[in-house]
Amino acid sequence: MTCDSVSKLIPLYFYGELTPDDEDRMEQHLHECAPCSREMDRQRSLAAAFDSREATVTPVLLNDCRADLMAAILGGAPRQEPIRKSAWSLLLDAIGETFASVSRVRTPVGAVALIALGFFAARFTGVWSQTVPGPITAGGMTPADDVFATVRSVRPDSSGGVQISFDETRRRTLSGRPDDQAIQKLLLAAAHEENASVRVESVDFLKERCNTGEVRDAFLNAITHDPNDAVRLKALEGLKGLAGDPSVRKTLSQVLVTDNNPAVRMQVVDMLVAHRDDSVVGVLQGLVQREGNNSVRLKLEKALKDMNASIGTF
Repeated sequence: MTCDSVSKLIPLYFYGELTPDDEDRMEQHLHECAPCSREMDRQRSLAAAFDSREATVTPVLLNDCRADLMAAILGGAPRQEPIRKSAWSLLLDAIGETFASVSRVRTPVGAVALIALGFFAARFTGVWSQTVPGPITAGGMTPADDVFATVRSVRPDSSGGVQISFDETRRRTLSGRPDDQAIQKLLLAAAHEENASVRVESVDFLKERCNTGEVRDAFLNAITHDPNDAVRLKALEGLKGLAGDPSVRKTLSQVLVTDNNPAVRMQVVDMLVAHRDDSVVGVLQGLVQREGNNSVRLKLEKALKDMNASIGTF
C-alpha cells in the first residue's frame, strides 16, 4: 500500500469498514510508516473531538439529509418532496429553534447554527445565481447547476422578512484536448492543487508536452518541491526527453542528493547517465559513498563503471 492509498482508507479502517485482508495491510503499513501513523492518530483525535460534542438537529434537516443520501445512492434520481412550509419560513424556524436551545446545549450552538444556516441557504439560495448586480430577492433568482453558497450574514429586513448575504462559487466542466491553450492552463493550475491525486492526473496529462517552457518549469518545480512521490515520478517521466538540457541536469543533480525516495533517485541516475558529461561523474562519485539504499548504491556503482570512472573520489 502507498501512503496516498492509506490516507484515503484511514477513515474506513477506523470505523471497521475494511475487509480483513485490507486491515492487515493497513496495520502493517501503519506500523512501518511514521507519517501515516501520525495521520491515524489525527483521525482518532478528530473522532474523539466529535464524540465529545452534542448537537440538536431538527427533524426536518435529518429527513432532508436522508432523502438526499438515498437519491445519491440511487444515482441522483429525483426524490418526492414532502408538503412543507415555505423556504423562508423553514429558515426562520431553524434559526429560532437553534438559538432557543442555548440553555440546553451551550457548547455546540455555533456549530448547529452554521449547519442549519448552511443547509437551508445552500438549499434555497445556493442553487440559483445572481443575474444582475446589486441586492436581489428570492423572486429575482434563476436556477443554475453546481452553484455553491457560503452564507456570510442573516438579518431581518424592514419588511419583516429576512436578508441573507452570501458568496457564490460556480463549478464548471471544460472538455478538450490537452494541447488546447485553455485546457493546458487549467492543467498547469491543477499541478499546484492541494489534492495529490489531482496533481498526479494533471502531470500525467502534461508529461508529453514538456517542450514548452511553462510545463518544463512546472515539472522542475514538482520534482524539487512536491511532497508526493507519485507526482515527482510522473514529472521525471515527462522530463526524460529533456535530460540533456543544462538547466534540467542541474535540477536533477540537486534532486539526486536531496530526495528521500529511492525510486526517484534511481530514475534520476538513469536520466543523468543517459547524457554523459564530466560533471555527472563527480556527482555520482560523491553520492555513492554516502548512499544508504543498497539498490541505489548498486545503480550508482554500475553507472560509474559504465563510464569507466572510479567509485571513489581522489
